[in-house]
Amino acid sequence: MAQPMQVDLAVLGGGPGGYNAAFRAADLGLKTALIERYPNLGGVCLNVGCIPSKALLHVAEVITAAAQADAVGVRFAAPQVELAQTRRWQAGIVQQLTRGLAGLAKKRHVAVVHGVGQFTSPHSLAVQADAGVTEVRFKQAVVAAGSSPLEIAQFPHADARVMNSTDALRLDDIPPRLLVVGGGVIGLELACVYHALGSRISVVEQLDTLLAGADADLLRPLQQRIAKQYENIWLNTRVCKLEALKGGSGEGGKGGIRVTLDGADAPKQMTFDKALVCVGRAPNGHLVQGEAAGLAIDQRGFIGVDRQQRTNVPHIFAIGDIVGQPMLAHKATHQGKVAAEVAAGMNSEFAARAIANVAYTDPEVAWVGLTEHEAKRQGLAYRKGSFPWVASGRALAQGAAQGVTKLLFDEQQRIIGAGVTGAHAGDLIAEAALAIEMGAEAEDIGLTIHPHPTLAETLGLAAEAFAGVITDLYLPKKP
Repeated sequence: MAQPMQVDLAVLGGGPGGYNAAFRAADLGLKTALIERYPNLGGVCLNVGCIPSKALLHVAEVITAAAQADAVGVRFAAPQVELAQTRRWQAGIVQQLTRGLAGLAKKRHVAVVHGVGQFTSPHSLAVQADAGVTEVRFKQAVVAAGSSPLEIAQFPHADARVMNSTDALRLDDIPPRLLVVGGGVIGLELACVYHALGSRISVVEQLDTLLAGADADLLRPLQQRIAKQYENIWLNTRVCKLEALKGGSGEGGKGGIRVTLDGADAPKQMTFDKALVCVGRAPNGHLVQGEAAGLAIDQRGFIGVDRQQRTNVPHIFAIGDIVGQPMLAHKATHQGKVAAEVAAGMNSEFAARAIANVAYTDPEVAWVGLTEHEAKRQGLAYRKGSFPWVASGRALAQGAAQGVTKLLFDEQQRIIGAGVTGAHAGDLIAEAALAIEMGAEAEDIGLTIHPHPTLAETLGLAAEAFAGVITDLYLPKKP
């Protein structure tokens, strides 16, 4: 073993939370080491998650837009997808970003150690790589080890025809018939990709709704669209068994995956070419040997923290997926900066009023702050203003009339929640998130002059609808 590395701060995990923590700590004068299991920085998000998936969603968007152009008198030939070239393009985007991170680490003099890191004591980590073990000794540490796809024990995950999200993003082939197990964000995003590329999609979800957490009115435009596109959407249905066949009935000619289902509207058995299992993610708390450092890790693998991201061991912080829901890269990024600042002696804390959720489906669905479901559950008095995109000139002009924007306000007319369904909803929701953070009132949003014609003006129009001053719709006054 080489000489131990001595640092002020060791950051375990080089994803969005981890590298932001390391870079912020270095900017504040701490000698910092960043430990990453992947060959490149960026963690799951950049290497096998957010960025590769959004690249493929762009491909899907291009294919869909070309198909829909027929309605406006523009006709294209059927697309010919060269998977090898698409994979190279996707990899090039990831490579450009990871090289950028490596350059930023170098400029900041952050020591990057590649390998699997685990605690060996309250002040040391062992990083295992092919070349051997590196010992990193630290004064303080940040655990940013993220999460992994959940696996269902009885499913044949070793078979290449049973994919998780990472497998699906490799785009090895386009199965003629694909079962998506799980109707959450990841499952529906990848269903969107594979549908555009030519797969016939069936989605099975154990709950009574897709995108659990989103309000029904936001979900409705998406559900109506994919109900027409996909072969099947089975809700309240459980996958009892996935059986990898050795030959026979797979449409690809290489056997398939026989699925046994339990649901009122679902058949008992069907066979698909592949199955994509997206039933959630589990925190990696039990993979870091935190017990050696005295960390308290619950049975699920989560590590508890306070508002300054401190664990039960005061000089060790934790951030991102490993500290609990929501498991979102943008949450991890901000928590990472908080942890670094506290480690450097600053009086920082993570005090976000709202964190936006986005499903990059077609159409996109985004929400932030309180949903109507949550407000009702809490017994809160609220009112809402909604604007249907069928009344938006910009939405109509780009074939996106099925969208909706809504804002929720409390009794003092302060915004407490928002939702957008439609094109670029993930971008539009940022204005609502800022409004919540700033404690904006309906009048603040309605009197903000939004450029016309844009999709962004639907937020101002929703605020006007709430206030009863909208002229773009006729809303009879309530008695």
